[in-house]
Amino acid sequence: MGIQGTRTGAFLAMGILFIGACLNCTTAKAQWIGYPSKDVPRHADGTVNMDAPTPRMADGKPDLSGIWVADRTPEGETTPSSVDSIQSSRQMANLGVDIPGGLPYQDWLKPIVAERTENLALDDPHIRCLPDNFLRAYGLPHLLKFVHSDDLLVVLNEMNAGYRQVFTDARPLPEDPSPSWQGYSSATWQGDTLVVDTIGVRDDIWIDWNGSILTEAAKVREEIRRLDYGHMEIKVTVDDPGAYTAPWTVTLTERIVVDAELIDEICLENEQFVERMNLQN
Repeated sequence: MGIQGTRTGAFLAMGILFIGACLNCTTAKAQWIGYPSKDVPRHADGTVNMDAPTPRMADGKPDLSGIWVADRTPEGETTPSSVDSIQSSRQMANLGVDIPGGLPYQDWLKPIVAERTENLALDDPHIRCLPDNFLRAYGLPHLLKFVHSDDLLVVLNEMNAGYRQVFTDARPLPEDPSPSWQGYSSATWQGDTLVVDTIGVRDDIWIDWNGSILTEAAKVREEIRRLDYGHMEIKVTVDDPGAYTAPWTVTLTERIVVDAELIDEICLENEQFVERMNLQN
């Protein structure tokens, strides 16, 4: 079966995981739902003006702060701002879905991705409650909180209380980094676009549900633009000769979430999804 063939099954497996991971989420969410976020532009009827101008920091640069989630709003419809409308991205199962011919896998990687897709991602680090790399986190249905200051962007992931640091002081990347889940990220501004370069990720970091990966050789560039108050675009270019035959680029879209906060979503507590899947197989 092809890489695209079992996407529906993968989503089903993901749904089982999320149910198991969030049995107690309803009570936790109720603690903060409806508490008004500060400095939110609103229409006269109280709804959020998602198209209002981009907030800016004291130095005039766009302020990326806020709670963000993947945006799947159909063209022509109003983008929601509610936490009740969270969805995964179109690229969650296959990050290269919009690339003609798909991601340019090395020959050694093609059968591995096909097997991971066929077995519904049974060996997925996400299922096993390990951290999600930032590329994958952009597409999963979990809140990401951006905390932006003059020289640092911190991204908090509510899933397993993860975090990422992006240093915006243009510091040089390490020459011999110790591989990590999020790698090492340094950024500079090009106009209103924050350009983030990342190296030093671990081998076999999954970046989608089908089992596409990054290796230690990967260089990732993100071009992050806050288009207006409620919308953010992230152009991602991956140059990873360890896994792919050529560099490739995808564009991800995020939307703001207001009147809500991060919650405890801890997969590690009594996680038994893999054991259940093994019994079914």
